[in-house]
Amino acid sequence: MKTLKTIALGLALLTTVFTANAADKPIERLTKHYAINTYIDAMSRGRLQGFNEVLDPTATFSMLRGTQVCSYNKKDMLKFMKDNQNVEQACTVSTSEVESNDNITVVKVDMKFNGFIRSNYVTVANTGDGWKITNVHSVFK
Repeated sequence: MKTLKTIALGLALLTTVFTANAADKPIERLTKHYAINTYIDAMSRGRLQGFNEVLDPTATFSMLRGTQVCSYNKKDMLKFMKDNQNVEQACTVSTSEVESNDNITVVKVDMKFNGFIRSNYVTVANTGDGWKITNVHSVFK
C-alpha cells in the first residue's frame, strides 16, 4: 500500500511538472510567424485570439485611399476588429517576405477579393517582449 501511494504521488508530481512546462511563456510564443499568422486570422477570418497581444502599444495602421492616407492607432484598430469579430472575408490570402533581419521583418500580405487586391505591408519588430506588429500600411489595387 505504501508503494502504491509513493507511485501515485510520483505520477502526480511528474504530471504537475510537465503541465507547468507545457504552458507557453508569452515571449517564447511571440515569434514573427505567430504575429503574422495572428494578423492574417484577424483580418481575413475575424479571429481575434492573440491579436491584441501581437500588436505593439505604438502600432500604427495606415491605408491609402486614392490620394488620401487614413491613419489609425492600436486602440482604433482593436475597436474596428471587435466590431467585425468572426466576419470571414471572401478572399484568398498570400504572403511574401519583403525584408528580414534579426530585428525587423516586413511581410506583404495580399488579400485577393473578387475585383481587387488589398496589399498589407506588415512590419514586425523584435521588441524585447517578443515579435510584435509595429506598422501596417494597406494599399488597394
